[in-house]
Amino acid sequence: MTVLTAPRATREILRQPVLVAAWVVVALAIGWALFPQLFTSFSPYTGDPTASFAPPSADHWFGTDRLGRDLYARCVYGARTTLTATLLAVVVAFGIGTVIGLVAGYFGRLWDNAIMRVVDVFLAIPSLLLAMVVVSVLGYSANNIALAVGISSIASFARVMRSEVLAVVGQDYVKAAYGAGAGRLAVLARHVVPNSLSSVIALAALEVGTAVLAVASLGFLGYGSPPPEPEWGLLVAEGRDYVAVHPWISILPGTALALVVIAAHRISTSLRKDPRR
Repeated sequence: MTVLTAPRATREILRQPVLVAAWVVVALAIGWALFPQLFTSFSPYTGDPTASFAPPSADHWFGTDRLGRDLYARCVYGARTTLTATLLAVVVAFGIGTVIGLVAGYFGRLWDNAIMRVVDVFLAIPSLLLAMVVVSVLGYSANNIALAVGISSIASFARVMRSEVLAVVGQDYVKAAYGAGAGRLAVLARHVVPNSLSSVIALAALEVGTAVLAVASLGFLGYGSPPPEPEWGLLVAEGRDYVAVHPWISILPGTALALVVIAAHRISTSLRKDPRR
């Protein structure tokens, strides 16, 4: 394994300016979510009716909406709602999907056949449609959107984890552990799980961008937090009736959303590359 010194690591990073920009965008979005008050002095809930539909300016970077609320402030505060739901969705999908794939791949036979047939059914259903059905059952809220998006992604994690487990259990070191007298649970904990998680973790990184887009899409369709709660999908939806005359209301929050999704996908792609190449 090659260890990069600090100057060399810096040079490697600077050779990929797009990746650096992606990390900056993601870091900024995380900063918005954690410390929104550091990025704007405006309230996301109250506005000045006399300043409604103000175009982007030095005072209002993203302009204002029909109620005179600062759109940049609503976008900044909306990061917490959207990214929290995204994190919860990925955790749910990763946790449940990993366990399901582990059981199917390690115990095999009847377990594998039964579990993977159910997984195939879930994979055959479009994830956004499945999420809409789930959130319709659970009720409309940001937390329920997160659960719905997470549930719709479980099958993908289960499939990847199963394939990794099947590859690991056939390795010589696993057979040697059995030959040394180790029990099934000991082999599972010491060898199978640690050596099967790399691809699943890479998938989790990739799913972050997908989950952001799915959460925002459900918010756009009205399945998320009700107004006046700021949420990226809702911000885009609120401006669709005025896009012909006041396009910034939808375009600027939508651009911020798109940049975060693209940046997350770029970072996840870099994490999936073989470091030896």
